[in-house]
Amino acid sequence: MSDISLKTIIILYLVIINVVTFLLYGVDKWKAQRSRWRIPESVLLGLAAIGGSVGAWLGMRVWRHKTQHAKFRYGVPIILIAQGALLVWFLFYK
Repeated sequence: MSDISLKTIIILYLVIINVVTFLLYGVDKWKAQRSRWRIPESVLLGLAAIGGSVGAWLGMRVWRHKTQHAKFRYGVPIILIAQGALLVWFLFYK
């Protein structure tokens, strides 16, 4: 087995899930502008909840997408703060 630590795996996971989330917010914005099939809001929020909160927040800012929806405007920052606190605890205190 390799010498990859749990912290390394978690950081790699977070990078990947945040890049995917950011890109999906952009794809959904593109689809919205063209009246095409959309990515469900539950998927976008779900990605934020499973670790993609930074990507969701950046996607909202960069793509100017979902910024008028209260569950995104307030939900994503709350998720981001909670996940940030959990990550700090895990990386520095566990």
